[in-house]
Amino acid sequence: MSPSRRKWIARGATALAGASGVAVAARLADKYGLIPPDGVGVWGPGETLTYAAQRLLGANALAREFTRDQITKPPRANGRPPQDEEFKRLEASGFTDWRLAISGMVDRPATFSIAELKSFPQRGQITHLACEEGWSYIAEWAGVPLSHVLNLVGMQPRARFVVYYSFQTRWWDSLDMADALHPQTILALGMNGAEIPVAHGGPLRLRVPRHLGYKSLKYVTRMVVTDTVKNLGKGLGGATPERGYAWYAGI
Repeated sequence: MSPSRRKWIARGATALAGASGVAVAARLADKYGLIPPDGVGVWGPGETLTYAAQRLLGANALAREFTRDQITKPPRANGRPPQDEEFKRLEASGFTDWRLAISGMVDRPATFSIAELKSFPQRGQITHLACEEGWSYIAEWAGVPLSHVLNLVGMQPRARFVVYYSFQTRWWDSLDMADALHPQTILALGMNGAEIPVAHGGPLRLRVPRHLGYKSLKYVTRMVVTDTVKNLGKGLGGATPERGYAWYAGI
């Protein structure tokens, strides 16, 4: 057998073994409920491998936290705040009428004002926000752990996802329970020692430091606790995966 033919066979065998390994891993992920909402199509097996490996190996890992002298000055504000009259009215009133509504698979659906959210136990963190476009910054964030609010509304045992919606209605996303209940996932109300600026998502932004920036949705107004996201939008778990990004954006 010629060397070139041996190389061709070896490469084919390696590819087959790799494909078989992916298939086996996908079956195991399915068995243990570790297939992400976008674990379908051509890229589905790769998304599933990434997500399942992270959940099996690092579900409780913490994002790195920094010191105040490492804070970026000034932090980059990406995108434009909402321009409609309703948002401007809310901003002019100091967001006193802003509400976060939580519904779905909870025992006590509720709405919370900004003042009520500020009255809950707060957590601070200095973490790195990395954008998928290549820019990043370090900032200090303060807010109420999402886990605290979910405990208040009585999240039901069958719940698997928290879906969250922006005032900018085209934007929504979701987290699994490992990230929703993670101690560093907060409903951010403050940034760098002051109230969170509108340009950075004020009055309320979900901060998920273990993920790329697009999971830290700005202007959050509504959350739905659910056991599936397949009936929402295109069934991929958020607006960003519908635009070609990964649902699981862990870093």
